Amino acid sequence: MDEKNYGFDAESVREEFKEKFNWKNDTEVDEMVTPNKVWLKLLISFLITVVVGAVAYYIMIPALNIKSTDFYVFLAILIGAFWVSFTMQCKLNRNPEYRPYIQKKSKIPVIIVAVVAVAVGIGALTGATIFRAKDYSKLIEIKESNFEEDFKNISYDTVPRLNESTAYTLADQQLGSLSAYKSQYLVSADTNQINYKNRPVRVAYLQYSNIFKWFNNTKHGIPAYMIIDVVSQNVSAVKLDEGIKYSPSELFNEKLARHLRFQYPTYIMDKSNFEIDDNKNPYWVTAVLDKKIGLFGGTDVKGAIITDAVTGESTYYDIKDVPTWVDRVYSDSLLLQQYNYYGKLQNGFWNSIIFQDDVNIASEGNGYIALNDDVWYYTGVTSPQSDASNFGFVLINQRTKETRYYEKGGATEKSAMGSAQDALQNYKYTACFPVLLSIEGQPTYFMSMIGSENTVKAYSLVNLEDKTIVGSGILGDAKSDDEALRNAVQNYLDALKGKGAIDNGVSAEDIAANPENVTPEETTSTVSGEITDIRSAVLNGNTCYYLKVGETYYYINAVDDMSVVLLNKGDKVTVTFDKNAKGEYIKANSIKK
Repeated sequence: MDEKNYGFDAESVREEFKEKFNWKNDTEVDEMVTPNKVWLKLLISFLITVVVGAVAYYIMIPALNIKSTDFYVFLAILIGAFWVSFTMQCKLNRNPEYRPYIQKKSKIPVIIVAVVAVAVGIGALTGATIFRAKDYSKLIEIKESNFEEDFKNISYDTVPRLNESTAYTLADQQLGSLSAYKSQYLVSADTNQINYKNRPVRVAYLQYSNIFKWFNNTKHGIPAYMIIDVVSQNVSAVKLDEGIKYSPSELFNEKLARHLRFQYPTYIMDKSNFEIDDNKNPYWVTAVLDKKIGLFGGTDVKGAIITDAVTGESTYYDIKDVPTWVDRVYSDSLLLQQYNYYGKLQNGFWNSIIFQDDVNIASEGNGYIALNDDVWYYTGVTSPQSDASNFGFVLINQRTKETRYYEKGGATEKSAMGSAQDALQNYKYTACFPVLLSIEGQPTYFMSMIGSENTVKAYSLVNLEDKTIVGSGILGDAKSDDEALRNAVQNYLDALKGKGAIDNGVSAEDIAANPENVTPEETTSTVSGEITDIRSAVLNGNTCYYLKVGETYYYINAVDDMSVVLLNKGDKVTVTFDKNAKGEYIKANSIKK
């Protein structure tokens, strides 16, 4: 059929029809339609936002502080919750006529969000190291100090012989022997080195094994904590009259971070450290942080919150007023960051990248030195280029941030660890991170050598200026830990004599311990009697022997004293142990027939 022209234009007819009946285009709405019961929808959205915000705040526990990035994440969650709730109530898929209303009303919050985002971006940019290099380099003040003067009272026989992992291993073994605790609790791997009455120790809190153990024990709290003497290597469980009610392993309101947030909602807080006072009362020490450069840059400590671990009572102290029994306020990571800012940026940002004139950084790894009843963070100082030498080292007080620099060139800690391992390569021991000592005026790296069971097997000393000068003492070749240490010192002195570095008349016995330190006799006790029962168990791959003398079982690993394997029921023995150790199972330092 031929197409016929009926004398009208279809397009014009369609437009006349749309105009007559006020027909709207699919993509065009001339009139804004307000959603039904809009105020009710807004109220419901507000209430939903309050609920979502409360849940998010309880889980996230952000600091309500414009210098905290978590605060902006929390704010975004609130805005998102309100928007999603309101749009879902409007049911835009069914009511597209509401879309212009929502688009128009959204302009104001969108503008506010954009303004906040720009302000945050500017704040972050003004704190960038590229613009504020000098300010970053001044976050820490460095003072040059005299090595011989500061280290003369630090004796080799009072320095820590355990690192964090070996201290944890010993504490875990001790807990495994305590029937009252071993099935309910775990030793926290986060042990903290402090000075307790002028003696370096590590303290470790206990945590619930699982949620069921929490339900079973939370009413009474955690009943004890562990003290590991990092010199004598004795471990004791300190039983509390009233259990620890606030800790990282708690749930709900007793969880430490949440408990502190409810008390101090605006404070930016660092990770809490477990410490004890001079009366062995447990506390949490939490650094309060501030951003000193721009909005988010230049992290520093402005104070500390000290929390009673039993009662939850907290007190805030400005940094200058923190009690002297507190040993650690500044974290390792913050001190390392601030020193590297100083070493890299003191001559400007571009110099740190291009020219690297007078640029230095902390060497890999760190240790701790007990000095003047404080704990000092120790790290070497090296160049940005990878090599095996340091040109100095720093000590930083972890309570006050006092920083001392010592210009002593020589081997890096890692290089010294390699020399110590090479000297005992047949044993395949692993060196702990060393600490620096002065032995006969010679700057000397001291380190423990760790076996496959993560226990101390030997001691090594390596000269800072000449890493080929090494002295070692093996526990298996000595009658006691102290003898092994003396052997290491004597072998080191002999090596120094061979290089003509010291007088030939010097011996290990001539190097006296610091008289202010506690002597071994003051830290140990002995008991003698007949063995009435012998048991054995395998713990972490080691055979542990339990010998009953009197009313107490004393235990010792076979790898620590092979003679225990030859003991029999009825033998008369003398047991040496930590005088502070209590309980039905006590770790023995030695058991001799």
